[in-house]
Amino acid sequence: MRIGEVAAEAAVNIQTLRYYERVGLLPPPGRRSSGYRMYGPEAVRRVRFIKRAQELGFTLSEIGDLLALHEQSETSCAKVETRAAATLERIAEKIRDLANMRDALSQYVDACQARRPVGECPLLRALDRPADSAPRVDGA
Repeated sequence: MRIGEVAAEAAVNIQTLRYYERVGLLPPPGRRSSGYRMYGPEAVRRVRFIKRAQELGFTLSEIGDLLALHEQSETSCAKVETRAAATLERIAEKIRDLANMRDALSQYVDACQARRPVGECPLLRALDRPADSAPRVDGA
């Protein structure tokens, strides 16, 4: 299969395939004498695997680990579970961080409803503070 055919079957663009090759997630294909890349049917399966793993929140590095484990027939599922549990914890931490961001921003949105002049806007004032100072919503 040529690169465009793989891209179409896997529902990705050609640049995605080239990127996966550069970062080592997709083995470099053979080339015809004309220089065209020629992929086997395994390439579509592998790209679909990568995309499904991304949908579950795995990073490309983590996906590389999963692919390596997948190719080792003697590997136990426990190793895959360990990789997935680490990803799950990273996602849980991200959710906690996002909840904190949501709560802080919500306080600023509520404070902004006082219809103060822009020079007194609590959000803009907080963003203008040095990074090491704690944000405050009270307008100070």
